[in-house]
Amino acid sequence: MRIDTLVLQMRPRAKHEAADLGIRLCQRVAGDVYRCYLLVAIPMTILALSLFEVAHWIPVMLIWWSKPWMDRSILFVLGRAAFGQRTRPADLWNEQRDVWWRQFLLMWTWRRLSPWRSFTQPVYQLEGQAFMRMRQRVLQLRRRHTGAAFMMTQAFAWAELGLTLGLLVLVFLFSTPGGGFDLESLIDGNAVVAAQVVATLAYVLVVLFIEPFYVAAGFGMYINRRAELEAWDIEQEFRRAFAS
Repeated sequence: MRIDTLVLQMRPRAKHEAADLGIRLCQRVAGDVYRCYLLVAIPMTILALSLFEVAHWIPVMLIWWSKPWMDRSILFVLGRAAFGQRTRPADLWNEQRDVWWRQFLLMWTWRRLSPWRSFTQPVYQLEGQAFMRMRQRVLQLRRRHTGAAFMMTQAFAWAELGLTLGLLVLVFLFSTPGGGFDLESLIDGNAVVAAQVVATLAYVLVVLFIEPFYVAAGFGMYINRRAELEAWDIEQEFRRAFAS
């Protein structure tokens, strides 16, 4: 990555400022991000909801588990936007082999459980290195940044939970007479199923809204960390030059 070709204004930033930089980038190219994200999110949502009759917990679990794979489309757009390039769904479709199918098993297995996946995902997706080199790169990036990346993931997880519960409360209040809580209606079997459907839809809507910003926050931290590392490399070269 050549820092001098970035359209972002690069300067030393604290970790939380770097996350905010990524979020602002996502806001600026939100149209491109959501158009490309929905290209994979809508089919995945339809597939998940079609499995509701098999077991009521499967749709939520499938959407949650597929996040790292769906996030690759978001990161594809953000990576191009950082260098001033627009992205259309056709561009994503043309690059689907690298975006959707490369490292497919990795995204659906142990990468799902990474507590700092949005911070390290650019290494796996954008740098194009061999596996062992990627592993070394991830360890280098995480040095002194693991805690901040973990806390950022937790912040978005709590935001996701809060928004989902907020949607559920709104739906419940507007769907009951007088806007109150009717505990007797919750005991009814049909009401329980309806509540599960509403909860699933609320979770899906929240994920579709908030996930691009989570990916963008991690991407901003990654860009900032890469700038730090490359500045360090340049400093070391100057030191060797002047020492001689």
